[in-house]
Amino acid sequence: MLRRFEHPVDFLTHVERYRLQERTRVEEAVRAILDAVRARGDAALYELTLRFDGVDLRPDRGSAPAGLEVSTAERDEGAAAVPPDLLEALERAARNIEDFHRPQVPRSWLETRPDGSVLGQLVRPVDRVGIYVPGGSAPLYSCLLMTAIPARVAGVREVYLATPPGPDGRLHPAMLAAARLCGVDRIFRIGGAQAIAALAYGTETVPRVDLVVGPGNPYVTAAKRLVFGEVGIDMLAGPTELLVIDDGSVPAAWLAADLLSQAEHPGGTVILVTLDPARVDAVGAEIARQAAGLPRRETIAASLERGSCAIAVPDLEVAADLASTIAPEHLELAVADPWALLPAIRHAGSIFLGPYTPEPVGDYIAGPSNVIPTGGAPRYTSPVNVETFIKRSAITAYSERAFRENAPAAVRLAHGEGLPAHAASLEVRLEALAKGEVNGRGRP
Repeated sequence: MLRRFEHPVDFLTHVERYRLQERTRVEEAVRAILDAVRARGDAALYELTLRFDGVDLRPDRGSAPAGLEVSTAERDEGAAAVPPDLLEALERAARNIEDFHRPQVPRSWLETRPDGSVLGQLVRPVDRVGIYVPGGSAPLYSCLLMTAIPARVAGVREVYLATPPGPDGRLHPAMLAAARLCGVDRIFRIGGAQAIAALAYGTETVPRVDLVVGPGNPYVTAAKRLVFGEVGIDMLAGPTELLVIDDGSVPAAWLAADLLSQAEHPGGTVILVTLDPARVDAVGAEIARQAAGLPRRETIAASLERGSCAIAVPDLEVAADLASTIAPEHLELAVADPWALLPAIRHAGSIFLGPYTPEPVGDYIAGPSNVIPTGGAPRYTSPVNVETFIKRSAITAYSERAFRENAPAAVRLAHGEGLPAHAASLEVRLEALAKGEVNGRGRP
């Protein structure tokens, strides 16, 4: 069930071709959805929710729940229905996530130089964040914890949630309980590319946000790519990816279980890089055996058919280089000494070390966010963290002395670029100072 490759070039070509197909096949459909929401607002959202989710949320249809926004009463009722053991697990995860992110909070800083100039950075969170959480066949309330908590730690004022409704139009109770734990301000039962459009452009019901975060299917990922610039985005976090580096020290059954954990997401990509060619067959046989007993085996089969591959390599150095070239969302170092291998890893979204750190501990409980860049994006960006919700303003305050000493060089640079008005802004002050026409505070 794992597509075997014998040569690294063929292996990498397959991975990149698969990613490119995922990026391009849906863009035309997504553009039409974005245009519809931008032009017709709530009316388009009702139509698209009926078309894609099979749920009629129009307020005039006479049955509940109705409307795009989840009411306070519905939020309270749903959160109260969560079993105590699940609520306790959510609370434990929330504590771990906050504990991990709290030390990341950056501080503003100012530095006064000997010439009297003051330079620094003013650190501020964005005002309003829209979090997209996939629903559909698996309501990923863990993703809500992993995005809303870092946003709150960063100091974001308003946090909104958009997530698809269930067949009855309601949200999963655990999603509502997680929203309560995170202090989510407003919840909208909207899914897919239309949810991204609503958050980016705003509608009669959904306010426009400053930043859209969260993972999604290829349609959601394409929508985020297309709205970037109208609104900020965290990253392109599409269907999940897991690459496992194996040296034979971890049981094949364990590795198969790890690969299956990501294959049960629609469109999941699972990759095995091993030192032993025989392990490809051993892990593959375990995948087939374990998948037969799983309820999501059809989804698993589709993911494995389209997005799985395996290769045997001569040593861990080659394995690390392949993994870094692919730059997967999740990377498991299932080797005898993962700490020795870690320095060789250049690019990966989230790295899991050793036999007792399977990727799902990161999905749910460890603390680092499970919203992670995919499609090779870990080469240049990071998982959701406090910095995702932070922006920096540069602070510059020149004294008279600093201006006298630095402005002539700036004048030369401005003239060199052919921008005389830039230079004049400096020269008019230099001339006034030379003539004694101003005092030390710049006043006549």
